[in-house]
Amino acid sequence: MMSLITQLNMQDHDGIYERLIAAHHGLNETQSAAFNARLILILMNHIGDAQVLEDAFELAGRAGQAAAESATPRPISTGV
Repeated sequence: MMSLITQLNMQDHDGIYERLIAAHHGLNETQSAAFNARLILILMNHIGDAQVLEDAFELAGRAGQAAAESATPRPISTGV
């Protein structure tokens, strides 16, 4: 059984990210979402390990929740 790798594990990660952005060039929002869905399904199939995928879902959910919470405006304390 594999475990989810959470440390940087890509060579040329900047180049890979640039390739991902380039793949979306010229796509509208719907096409971009469909591309992402296809890519995710291809990579899920490649991983193939249900527990690794469950761990990835959990991590992505927590990361998304943390990002949403940090973007939520907080009241400024006036000290009054």
